[in-house]
Amino acid sequence: MFTKKKIITFLTALTVFLVLDLWMFSSLKGSYSKTLAEDQVLLATAVARSAPAESEAVEPWLRSATASYGGTTFLYLKGIPGVDEAVEASASNPMLLGLYEASKDDEAFAKGIEAAGYLETSLSDGVYRLGEAKVRLLFAPVPSAAGDSATGIVVAALDEARARSFINLADALSAIALIVFALAFGIILFTRDPPTGYAILVLFGVAAVFIAYPLLEAARLTFLKEGRFSLSVWKTVLGNKQYLSALAGSVKLGCVTATISTFVGFLFAFAVARTSIKAKKLLTTLATMPVISPPFSLTLSIILLFGNNGLITNRLLHLQGFSIYGMWGLAIVQTISMFPIAFLTLSGVLQAMDSTLEDASLDLNAGRWTTFTKVTLPLAAPGLLSSWLLVFTNSLADFANPLLLAGSFRVLSVESYIEVTGMNRLANGAALSILLLLPTLTAFFLQRSWVSRKSFVVVTGKPSGRMSDLASKPVRNALVVVISLISAFIVALYGTIVAGCFVKNWGVDYSFTLSNIVEALQRGKDALFSTLLLSAIATPIAGILSMVAAVLVVRKKFPGKRFLEALVMTPFAIPGTLLGISYILAFNKQPILLVGTAAILVVNYVVRELPVGLENGVATLRQIDPSIEEAASDLGADQATVFRTVVMPLIRPAFISSMSYTFVRSMTAVSAIIFLISARWYHITIQIYNFSENIRFGLASVLATTLIIIVLAVFGLMRLFLRQSENLEKTITIQ
Repeated sequence: MFTKKKIITFLTALTVFLVLDLWMFSSLKGSYSKTLAEDQVLLATAVARSAPAESEAVEPWLRSATASYGGTTFLYLKGIPGVDEAVEASASNPMLLGLYEASKDDEAFAKGIEAAGYLETSLSDGVYRLGEAKVRLLFAPVPSAAGDSATGIVVAALDEARARSFINLADALSAIALIVFALAFGIILFTRDPPTGYAILVLFGVAAVFIAYPLLEAARLTFLKEGRFSLSVWKTVLGNKQYLSALAGSVKLGCVTATISTFVGFLFAFAVARTSIKAKKLLTTLATMPVISPPFSLTLSIILLFGNNGLITNRLLHLQGFSIYGMWGLAIVQTISMFPIAFLTLSGVLQAMDSTLEDASLDLNAGRWTTFTKVTLPLAAPGLLSSWLLVFTNSLADFANPLLLAGSFRVLSVESYIEVTGMNRLANGAALSILLLLPTLTAFFLQRSWVSRKSFVVVTGKPSGRMSDLASKPVRNALVVVISLISAFIVALYGTIVAGCFVKNWGVDYSFTLSNIVEALQRGKDALFSTLLLSAIATPIAGILSMVAAVLVVRKKFPGKRFLEALVMTPFAIPGTLLGISYILAFNKQPILLVGTAAILVVNYVVRELPVGLENGVATLRQIDPSIEEAASDLGADQATVFRTVVMPLIRPAFISSMSYTFVRSMTAVSAIIFLISARWYHITIQIYNFSENIRFGLASVLATTLIIIVLAVFGLMRLFLRQSENLEKTITIQ
């Protein structure tokens, strides 16, 4: 691979590109500096010509000029120093007047004054310090009425930040261009599989720019105090028992929620994928309902039904002393909200599973329970662990539900949110959010370590077209009862939301009305359109990117693979508030200015939900024998063809689940995008939240119901158009 000829070719090409790169960007910087200087001369000349003759009008004129031209302050010398006996000096900034007094005898300063006395405009070669800013001085003459002499001088102090910012941007782009060329050309020259190399390069680039860089910007805040390095933030955080108690509460809640959610998700997934029970489409719809609504909608439903003045607990059952607030109430809400994560992950795993081993076990007279515990459950272990990890990290990062329902139970995400939004202590909030990475990364590496020591291959190139129903009739009946009870509870929660559309004021005035529908749709139509458009853009990007990442993680070996995998998983482990703040800090300046645009919302959607697609793809790919892809490669197919024609059909369930989840989560996002929305690109969930906060539950219910209907419709269309291949469809047979 690394032959002498290739190395010489690479270095020669790199040298040529470097020369062209430096020439192009140097020309660009020179042209910009020249144009900027010309504009500044025109500016100073125009201001000088508008100088008033009356002394009492000078100060208002200076204030007006400074206000009109941001970043520029002006000094007005009425008279020419060295020529006129009396020179009146006035400035819009006292520091500029002090600079004049201190520097008027300097050679460079005197040169500018002399040139202005001869009706010439000149720009200082040197840079002066004006407070914290660095400025260049432009001397412009104030011409007499006849225009044949100068009656004064206007000195414009031009902030160098604008020019310096452009030069820094040009230098950064020049370096990026050189690095990209070196990597791209190096992949072509030194690797046998350029498509894989490019995929790795793109994934590393996405992870570095949109995950590592923003988080580093946020982390940097935690080590700064008044612009200087300090550990005071971390001393405050680690020395506060309240924060440590909140961390323990977050871990405890995460473990409880993840365990229950994975169990419930597996029940639904097993019933849909591996039994012959009826109404599977209805079960799938009900199992995905909680994930397609704003997170606080279910919490509000719980409070309205089971709160201190809830419809069920107070009006129907007349319970006294009952409280839904606290860890267990919160665990119930999070379980209902998050078990769809486990369901979507496990349904893809169970559908892709080949039942040959199960059939062999049954043929050898093993019972259904033995086959389930010794064959099915172990083979589904990667999916179970992935589901548990995803729910665990999602629970840690959740702040909307705990904010409304935690009561006296403390969790770190709420503490972080309050520090940021309530106390305006960004550094403290960032530090608390970073603490949440510790339990998440610990769980992640433990899961990866356990899975890597075992083999879970079940798709070998000879898949069976049918699957055995492992559940006996009593078990199926019990499964139907449990799932029906959970489904009924979900329906009751959403029935509350729908009922709220037609109630004037829930909890106070239950009168029927249709006015909520008209008002809500009129006020929310723009936000609804923006949300739908941006979510539709993000969905295929996230789906394809996550499947490519899964293939690289499972099938390829390259330096930094574990680091890349952990980095891609990171956005799911942190509160959305931290991600939103990180994006504001990172992308509100050059070289990547995205704040206020649609792009930053799309990027946030993709990055935020990428871990789910990655986990789905990884869990499914671990079940597929690599020899299938190797056979295609041996027959002459390149990597792109193998991925498109072999891998993608086999991981289609995971791919569909990933895109479905990305779409619905993008449509219902709250925490991160609340910091990133703009007047042009608003979000429907923020509109719902604002209505709820203002106790306009009727309007919030209308928008939430509309959102659910749209997501269900798109969800159904996605399933229809991305229907599973007939060759991969399986039927359930009762043994």
